[in-house]
Amino acid sequence: MAVSYRQSTLDNGLTIIAEVDPNAHTTAAGFWISTGARDEDPRLMGVSHFLEHMMFKGSNQRSAEQVNRDFDDLGAINNAFTSAEMTAYWIHLLPEYLEGGLRVMSDILRPALRQEDFDSEKQVILEEIAMYEDQPFWVLYEHALAEFYGDHPLSHRVLGTRDTVSSMSRDEMETYFRHRYSSDNTTLALAGAVDFDAVVALAEDMCGDWEPTGPERSYPDLKLSRSRSTVEIPSLSQAYLLMLSEAPSSTSDDRYVAGMVSHTLGGSDGSKLYWSLIETGMAEDAQSSYDGKDGAGEFATWAVCSPDSLKDVEEVIHTEIERISETITGEDVDRARARIATAAAIAAERPLGRMNRMASSWIRRGEYISIEEEMSKIDKITVDEVRDCAKRHPLRPEVVSFAVAPGGE
Repeated sequence: MAVSYRQSTLDNGLTIIAEVDPNAHTTAAGFWISTGARDEDPRLMGVSHFLEHMMFKGSNQRSAEQVNRDFDDLGAINNAFTSAEMTAYWIHLLPEYLEGGLRVMSDILRPALRQEDFDSEKQVILEEIAMYEDQPFWVLYEHALAEFYGDHPLSHRVLGTRDTVSSMSRDEMETYFRHRYSSDNTTLALAGAVDFDAVVALAEDMCGDWEPTGPERSYPDLKLSRSRSTVEIPSLSQAYLLMLSEAPSSTSDDRYVAGMVSHTLGGSDGSKLYWSLIETGMAEDAQSSYDGKDGAGEFATWAVCSPDSLKDVEEVIHTEIERISETITGEDVDRARARIATAAAIAAERPLGRMNRMASSWIRRGEYISIEEEMSKIDKITVDEVRDCAKRHPLRPEVVSFAVAPGGE
């Protein structure tokens, strides 16, 4: 039997979606909440990520130790993540243990938020922030995003800052949780060997008393400004360059073509930047990516090189960007298409990959599209469409940021 798509919504607004594959040997399931760093009050920047940690500290029925033991007893692989726009909690396990896994997850998604757990986990978050502060590219990326998005909430840092996390209170977190982790802001996604009707009945039993709150997302005007800036990082032996430019949103019809443009510029070993910077020895790394977001998006182009080569590397990148719409060939598009198809096929071989793709699409666009339909859309993209997209959405950067050692120019 072929993979089939199923969907249902509980009376309280919680949505259940699934790609059912009777031939699969495992099942993946996840609760996806439409909330992230962009939905936070600036004073509470980092609360979404902090809250993700707190889920695993236990509920009124389970301690943190019991949560870990219960997942282990089920043989489940489990994890979670927080981004600018969504938070997800997932498990991958044998089908016969699915009910047990869902019961554990639904329980911890109504956390106890004990004060002592909050206080101890706050130190863990601060240590995580310090760890990322030791990663030059991450420091530069957060700095560039803040420059790019300015006062827009998409500039918020997922981890928050030392100040926002340090001053955050447990009661403020609980208020955020009660509003954003509502039934009508949550999706239960599954893929693999699934008895969908049984899961819907189980979800009603586990989550039927969750309350809807009608949470909304703000969409302030996006006012991009051009800037050049430098971040000084002690003991840095290499130089880092990051450019950001405006790109189509995650709901735009151009999203697939935009991915082709960035992939051709710097998405693989055969990209324009590879041949002009890496193969020539000018840079150690040079890449480009497209990130479509809800109502916005950005192209990111970056390179790592010696400080002495930084000026020349920047000039080469500008040159490649300026002529990308003219230099893209049919072979470039075919190569990008093959890379994208391979990555998609590899992810689709496991229920976890199918669940992640399906759920993230649902959270971003509120629609289901099968991998076959998605690949069909990509297969139909022509070189003229890619060139046209590069003209309408040029990668010419609004923000150029550098990370160098103190005293570097």
